[in-house]
Amino acid sequence: MDRIYLDHAATTPIHPDVAKVMLDVMVSSFGNPSSIHHHGRETRAILDRTRETMANSIGAKQQNIIFTSGGTEADNLAVIGYAEENKNKGMHIITTSIEHHAVLHSCNELEKRGFEVTYLPVDQTGTISLDDLSRKLRADTILVSIMYGNNEVGTIQPIKEVGEILSSHQAAFHTDAVQAYGAVEIDVDELQVDMLSVSAHKINGPKGMGFLYVRDGVKLAQRMIGGEQERKRRAGTENVPGAAGFGTAVEIMRNHAAEKRKELSHFKTVFLEELKKQEVDFCLNGTLESSLPHVLNVSFPATNVESLLVNLDLAGISASSGSACTAGSIEPSHVLVAMFGSDSERITNSVRFSFGLGNTAETVKAAAEKTGSIINRLKKQ
Repeated sequence: MDRIYLDHAATTPIHPDVAKVMLDVMVSSFGNPSSIHHHGRETRAILDRTRETMANSIGAKQQNIIFTSGGTEADNLAVIGYAEENKNKGMHIITTSIEHHAVLHSCNELEKRGFEVTYLPVDQTGTISLDDLSRKLRADTILVSIMYGNNEVGTIQPIKEVGEILSSHQAAFHTDAVQAYGAVEIDVDELQVDMLSVSAHKINGPKGMGFLYVRDGVKLAQRMIGGEQERKRRAGTENVPGAAGFGTAVEIMRNHAAEKRKELSHFKTVFLEELKKQEVDFCLNGTLESSLPHVLNVSFPATNVESLLVNLDLAGISASSGSACTAGSIEPSHVLVAMFGSDSERITNSVRFSFGLGNTAETVKAAAEKTGSIINRLKKQ
């Protein structure tokens, strides 16, 4: 059976060129980047080049990039690190009800420490209200964390407009851009964000690598205690092979960004058109107009998501019900609950299809054909 992988929002296959670079660095450049001898300087140069690549990709400076173990650590460092370091300015934080659990659980932890957190609601497209944000801002608000693009339904938030609102306020602005990085153009100065989280394994890079952009002047409490790596902001010997692979993935991403976005958007159209052709009853969760090009979340009325995913897997299609970080959980998607309410049947019949490296229009069409057949068969039973 030829399997079709449509779960790129959960993780992406590593690009062959990335794997090659990582292996080369593992074998030939093993020195500790903190050592002053030749082998140390060699690996330090790799880190410096990679950091410059990351910075250039978002319009930042090299010293603004902190390497992390991934998006979760970057979110933790931004949210908890900033709150703890700046609580003398206030104890109020604003985020949204549809954030990744790396942000939501960080906020839950801060609530246990005495912070007050406001969770902004979203409409049925998964979008926050800017007026609501403005009303919820207080004099003691120190941090606003709003994800760029949602990992479950793909909705893109008005990040630039949020930045404009916060430009005259003391609150720092963090955005989780793990799903958006590479899928949209990002310039941190244009967006006026103070911190931005990214993960390598979402762009065909290695797992266990990410970075946090931190604007000059933003102070964070350390989450990793030890040495003085990453300008004393994140202790621990750096993952040089992972960084090298991440840098290569970013270069590949940037070299093909425009054509890739167009191709991924086309895949969504192909998939939906095939469902219509097969007269499948479905509803789109989110919008096509303001969403990430690779994420498609679809509700299939009168079906059950667990049965759907099992049958899709048996047919050779890998998809998901939402966030990979809640795989196996019996709890409904908090994103869909926020969008449609806890009584909506969409929280029990929605599937996320996400596209990327290795997919073609032909394989996407074939997957949609199989999906349509499964839906129609299950509804007859």
